[in-house]
Amino acid sequence: MALRTLFVLMNISLISINTWAEEIQINPAHPDQYTVVKGDTLWDISGKFLNQPWQWPELWNNNAQIKNPQLIYPGDTIYFSIVNGRPQLDLSRNAQQAQYGVDSTCVLGEDDVKNGRTKFNVSETGKLLPCIRETVIKQAINLIPAESIAQFLTSPKVVTENELNNAPYIIDFAGEHLIAGAGDKVYVRSITQPENRSYTIYRAGDTYVSPDTGEILGYDAKYIADTIVQKPGDPATLSITKSNSEIRKGDRAMPKNEDEVTLNYFPRPPEKSINGSLISVLGGVSQIGLYNIVVIDKGTKDGILAGHELAIYRTGKSINDPYSTIKNDVVKLPDEIAGTLMVFRPFERVSYALVMKATQAIHILDKVKTP
Repeated sequence: MALRTLFVLMNISLISINTWAEEIQINPAHPDQYTVVKGDTLWDISGKFLNQPWQWPELWNNNAQIKNPQLIYPGDTIYFSIVNGRPQLDLSRNAQQAQYGVDSTCVLGEDDVKNGRTKFNVSETGKLLPCIRETVIKQAINLIPAESIAQFLTSPKVVTENELNNAPYIIDFAGEHLIAGAGDKVYVRSITQPENRSYTIYRAGDTYVSPDTGEILGYDAKYIADTIVQKPGDPATLSITKSNSEIRKGDRAMPKNEDEVTLNYFPRPPEKSINGSLISVLGGVSQIGLYNIVVIDKGTKDGILAGHELAIYRTGKSINDPYSTIKNDVVKLPDEIAGTLMVFRPFERVSYALVMKATQAIHILDKVKTP
């Protein structure tokens, strides 16, 4: 697939969380007020006031001013209070913005243009003075850091063994190259009737295995390059338009999905109990922390959907008890919560997820559970 457009829709008024929680859990260490800064997300801000950030729709709706959280901007200040026993948020806009233009300088704002402003400053001689055209360029905060997941929305992907083995493969390069890159041509077996003109080159990567049963859950198909079919056939001729690394003989070609990618993220717990494990980390990192991309051993077959939030538990280690009356007695320490993650791209047996919160170091084989 290829990412053509990414929409993160946050229409808070159209969704209810009554089925997810009976009562809002307020963070006992919440601030009385918080001023939004660049880089904040709605999830981050909600976590300052809530124990469970996925309860944010109900909290944001309990106020008279914040009609839509996606229209909160850096510089705005949010105030927390309890009114009639219910938590409430109030909002004040950036004071500097509110006062902008209250001086001798002529400023033409967007509302002035829409409303057809007719009064402008004039000089002593009666000439019209120039105005500064004011345009709001500040972007509202996002629900989640979308830039962290953008490159993982379509590539790489998880495939079955048959999908990978049956895909067309590169048999040779044009021009006697040993390896190929952007601008080169490659010959690919058996693309006689292309599904479309665009094909993605993948290479077999990690094998995802269940830590509980040893069963193979899927295969990582690593993104290598984008190509265009110039001439169908066996072999077909493909032209490389973009490459992430060198292309090799034997790499597989799969058709791109040209459908528009539309994603609706409403973080919430799964409707059923999930008990799984964190089995891999993407992006070439060795230590897992905030906003890293991880792979869990649960997917759509287990009821996992995009937006599902899971708690991460650090697996308690096993230690010897030298004081026990039992010889060589081993004690398993309890698992401890280490953070939370949100699934953004589920496959049949595994899912890609974004670490939304990390309170301590997170490791491969740590547990993931319904909060």
